[in-house]
Amino acid sequence: MSSETSNYEYRKRRVKLDRARELRLGEGRISGISSVLLGTLSLLAVLAYLYPSYLTTVELRQAYDAVALQKLLKYGMYFSLFFGALTLLLNRYKRLGALGMALTLLAFALGGYSIPVGPVEPRRLSLGVDWLILALLGSIFIFMTLEKLFPKYRNQVIMRPEWDVDLFYFCLNHLLISAILIYGNYHATHFHWAVSPALQQLVQSAPLALQVALIIICADFVLYWEHRLYHETSWLWPIHAVHHSVEHMDWLAGSRGHFLQVFSERALVLVPLYLLGPSQAALDIYVVFAALQAVLIHSNLRFSFGPLKAIFVTPQFHHWHHSSEKPAIDTNYSAHTVLFDRLFNTFHMPEEHWPAEYGTTKRLPRTVLGQTLYPLTALLPKRLKSDSQR
Repeated sequence: MSSETSNYEYRKRRVKLDRARELRLGEGRISGISSVLLGTLSLLAVLAYLYPSYLTTVELRQAYDAVALQKLLKYGMYFSLFFGALTLLLNRYKRLGALGMALTLLAFALGGYSIPVGPVEPRRLSLGVDWLILALLGSIFIFMTLEKLFPKYRNQVIMRPEWDVDLFYFCLNHLLISAILIYGNYHATHFHWAVSPALQQLVQSAPLALQVALIIICADFVLYWEHRLYHETSWLWPIHAVHHSVEHMDWLAGSRGHFLQVFSERALVLVPLYLLGPSQAALDIYVVFAALQAVLIHSNLRFSFGPLKAIFVTPQFHHWHHSSEKPAIDTNYSAHTVLFDRLFNTFHMPEEHWPAEYGTTKRLPRTVLGQTLYPLTALLPKRLKSDSQR
């Protein structure tokens, strides 16, 4: 640790309660938003049942019972109508209530929860509407609940600044899951020359827990160096800076990311999985573990995780990675474990402190379009300046 870092004076983060954005019982806003959310998801679910080949993912369809999920759809639709009617009765935010009910009635008109479920013609490329619905409901139920019960920053509201930007990224990343997997698998097959049948047989013969541990370590090694390159390579940083432009950490914050990084990250992490050739059960466990941890480490949770933080990446560890404070810049690159940050001297986590500031040292555009174009706008002036000096 440098003397500059050791002498750094850590501060506490101050979060003021935003009364204008706060959700309060009895005002109609909570019921109105709930009605719109459930109405939107209900309509998307009905469309997915009508056009499963185009709006559902082959891999995910194998993991759920489409008929059983129609019961969940049924309750979602009726609750949307209930919350919409309640909003109208409360006589505030009536537009939200009316919109939620309209979306649900449209879903009923298209067939509702009674659409026959039959065989699905598989298509290589489709929109992951089913993945989006299940992931959004699961994230809200698990992580939003935890954040309200055990928040690190109690005054941080659910609809904090730029929540809508990050919700857009969340939806886009899940809808494009098929395209991401196709690109990732295509990229991984370029390493066919390195496949060792003997190694894959050895891995598959290992106990399930050992296979999962091996996947986590190998994937973490690749993600560590990919992440570090994005930080320490000047022409790659503007792409990754989009992810770091988040200034309020919560379960949605991890969704923000430039599409170039999203595709490259998924492609690179599939390489060790392709070479190891583990069992399907081990892969499924890793996918669930990685997906939950990715949301967890960005969350607004105060858990310390005790001795587990000496092994795994936790919210405190990753929050420091997102800090714009000097000692934390370009540290904590790991995605799953803290092993490689410790090995390569990029570990930073003062035990008693959390960041006071998040985001980038230079503020990025605050819109999705501005952030998508940011790598070009950031690098183009440098290129023009370089050309003028020749």
